[in-house]
Amino acid sequence: MIKLDNNLQTTHLSAANIFILTEWDPTQHSFSNDIIRFIESKSETKSDELIEVLILDQYTALYFCSNDKDNNRRIEKCRRAGDKIQQKVLELKIKTTIIHSTSLLKNETLAFAEGIMLGAYQFIPFQSDKTKKQHPLETIIIQNVAIGQTETEKLSNTIKSVYLCRDLVNLPVNHLNTVKLADRLTEMAKACGLGIEILNKKQIESLRMGGLLTVNYGSVDPPVFIILEFKPKHSMNKQPIVLVGKGITYDTGGLNLKTGNFMDDMKLDMGGAAAVATSLQNIALNNIPLHVIALIPATDNRPNGNAMVSGDVITMFDGTTVEVLNTDAEGRLILADALAWAKQYNPMLVIDMATLTGAAARAIGSHGIVAMQQNASQFLEMLKQAGDQTNEKIAEFPFWEDYDNQIKSEIADLKNIGGVEAGAITAGKFLAHFTNYPYIHLDIAGPVFLNKRDSYRCSGATGVGVRILSRMAELLAQ
Repeated sequence: MIKLDNNLQTTHLSAANIFILTEWDPTQHSFSNDIIRFIESKSETKSDELIEVLILDQYTALYFCSNDKDNNRRIEKCRRAGDKIQQKVLELKIKTTIIHSTSLLKNETLAFAEGIMLGAYQFIPFQSDKTKKQHPLETIIIQNVAIGQTETEKLSNTIKSVYLCRDLVNLPVNHLNTVKLADRLTEMAKACGLGIEILNKKQIESLRMGGLLTVNYGSVDPPVFIILEFKPKHSMNKQPIVLVGKGITYDTGGLNLKTGNFMDDMKLDMGGAAAVATSLQNIALNNIPLHVIALIPATDNRPNGNAMVSGDVITMFDGTTVEVLNTDAEGRLILADALAWAKQYNPMLVIDMATLTGAAARAIGSHGIVAMQQNASQFLEMLKQAGDQTNEKIAEFPFWEDYDNQIKSEIADLKNIGGVEAGAITAGKFLAHFTNYPYIHLDIAGPVFLNKRDSYRCSGATGVGVRILSRMAELLAQ
């Protein structure tokens, strides 16, 4: 919970106090002379310095905010400093944290709070003794006259949406198969006022969504096609924005079975679905005046029963025939049906988000999102801006026509893999075949799930996608 209170006397509370400073004025704080000398000795540069003081049961940290001219880099340093604080809060079992900004640093103060809250995330539903392991932090009090209720509510909504995204990705498939995913998103939609429609297997069959149906052949759980919609009365866009998320609830690779430990964390393969759904929740909670639709084709990919095999030829929703040469390149098959379905909305822009290729992860690691665009260069520049502001950075890959030949089939219209070279790009090229509108493809295979903690991104699911898409919506609304 975030509260605003600019009258609270922080020096008399047993809590964690954080003062965000650019200049140090010892007369403004009731510390002893010895502590003041200690602070001054530790803060010679007064730049990105975090000084910690523990007196009895009161923990105080002073963070000297950088004068870095790069605003985005300065904000990111504040987020990471906030995460360091929440780790101390956890260690000391502190329930209330007070952030006092001494010089009206609105964005830095909010970033500091954001880092605390994102870093405090835990996934412990399967721990037998949750109470002992649960993070103690209950309340963050912000003291900054430049910050109003609107800003704190917006931040709270964003954190709520990132948390839900992380929860969905972290849940194992025996607790979140396609049916349970549909149930969870129905609950979410009702709670935040989204429209929702869920197409069942019979409806998907009647629509002849060959990609989604074929990937599902090896599963005992039915496929679902989830449609979420936010359409405020005074939306600024006549044509909707459509978000498409890959919803593979678990990926074994199919008959092209993943080897070694490559299957260990494949519950993450619905990270795109979780991101677009919770982004829409955040857009609705913050009442951003845009008409936005989210499409989520969902199934798992297993080598069972009549599962697809290499060499199969399938017919997609739009009539395109595809030669399946690798059953582990299944995500693009279900996304293709959704992208073709999106044409009926005459969209202003379509963005898909997917854990699509290991090639993307190998190319840039976990530090950013691989992106490609077709007829959407201005939108992608805006998305890059949103990525820089949220530190969910975009790396644009080329989308030249030269790559088209790599996905041509000799016996069908397309084949579902393009060879060993440029795998992330040829996967994007396959998807682009099913579009006729401004289109951006985002491959989040690298940053969606971390095996080692990285500051406020934590370990496990990072919730990547929620903050960048939400910020993109804000920029579009402006």
